[in-house]
Amino acid sequence: MPNLEQDLARRLTELRRGRNWPLEELAERTGISRATLSRIERGDTSPTASVLGRLAGAFGLSMAELFGSASGPAERHIAKAAQPVWQDPESGFERRALTPAASGYRGSVIQGVLPAGQVISYAAPPVPDLEHHLVLLEGALRCTLGPDAYDLEAGDALRFRLNTANSYHATGNSPARYILTVITP
Repeated sequence: MPNLEQDLARRLTELRRGRNWPLEELAERTGISRATLSRIERGDTSPTASVLGRLAGAFGLSMAELFGSASGPAERHIAKAAQPVWQDPESGFERRALTPAASGYRGSVIQGVLPAGQVISYAAPPVPDLEHHLVLLEGALRCTLGPDAYDLEAGDALRFRLNTANSYHATGNSPARYILTVITP
């Protein structure tokens, strides 16, 4: 399994330096303290889902692109052991990149597992008009997209273009497990 924490720290540093932004500028663009950004880039702390959403927005990347370089060869077969897994230290949300972002592809597929009772929220989409197709496999999930809320049960699907604040709440007594396909515009 790839070391996603170290790769993510390295990727964030490369993205910031590639734009010639000092930490202060990234802090200003994201509302995340310079000290926290420094700890994230050193790999001393793992960012929360909310922090990652703000970082993706500052860089103008989808979350999938933030997690993995969209350059290099795209593998056709991605063995389970090669699928990057990240866990939100705040909510316990687990994100597995089933098909990570790759050059030549606009879409990626993730599996999300949100523990019962937990919520992940994003203040804004990282990239306007991201197309999402979410299929709930197990549990119950409330998806809030701006003023609209959708209560999903196992087997339900929800598709939308993301252009607003959004949140996901595992409302049942068991984790909500879903597959999410994200397609960049």
